[in-house]
Amino acid sequence: MKYIGAHVSAAGGVENAPLNANQIGATAFAFFTKNQRQWQSKPLTGENIRLFKENCRNYGYEAHQILPHDSYLINLGHPETEALEKSRNAFLDEMQRCEQLGLDRLNFHPGSHLNKISEDECISIIAESINLALDKTSGVTAVIENTAGQGTNLGFSFLQISKMIEQVDDKSRVGVCIDTCHALAAGYDLTTKQGFDEVFDEFDKLIGFRYLKGMHFNDSKKEPGSRVDRHASLGKGSLGTDVFGLIMNDKRFDGIPLILETPDEKLWPEEILFLKSLIK
Repeated sequence: MKYIGAHVSAAGGVENAPLNANQIGATAFAFFTKNQRQWQSKPLTGENIRLFKENCRNYGYEAHQILPHDSYLINLGHPETEALEKSRNAFLDEMQRCEQLGLDRLNFHPGSHLNKISEDECISIIAESINLALDKTSGVTAVIENTAGQGTNLGFSFLQISKMIEQVDDKSRVGVCIDTCHALAAGYDLTTKQGFDEVFDEFDKLIGFRYLKGMHFNDSKKEPGSRVDRHASLGKGSLGTDVFGLIMNDKRFDGIPLILETPDEKLWPEEILFLKSLIK
């Protein structure tokens, strides 16, 4: 079963996210549990939580169909103690919000070394940050998103992600989200069937499909290997649409949220229908 949706707005309260997802014909959705551009946000109220759960029930969304995303401000590999502590506290808050909402996964960008420490040091700090959050929560999986490798961001290679997972103590509560635009920008050629097979063979070898907890579906405005993160609507970038047909007909990608983060929200209903049409 393929669950297809988009990263929808939670403006006015998290309880509005499932409503917005239903309006575009989504069977999965992503959203921010709080303002992604602020460190501090009001706690969720009992009413927020009750209505979110009620709306999810009413529209048929279960936890495994939902992929919340944390704040873009968070850097779990920050080389400076004070800034790292701030990021870790914010990440824990996001994990706890997921707990409150009955969600079982939280998607996040792993972190950046800012040219102040080595990649391996940064990877170890990221893993320690994950461990600290898992120790203080239950039932929520920390889902590492692959990055485009822009600037000093880590997680652009499957090897880097595998090194993070190796250092997480509770491997039953760590996972991966693959963004198609980020993968292409990082140099993973998904434009052909051969490239697709090679990329996901490498993914399975280094990480393993058991860790795949979601995907972001995006075309790329930039060329393969550019290391630049610029999303495009499906079929309007350098990735093309063949890869999505391959994913939609591959059982290894069943049962997880497949989330559009394409830039034109007005196209989401059309893109969801297009993805469904690819299933043979």
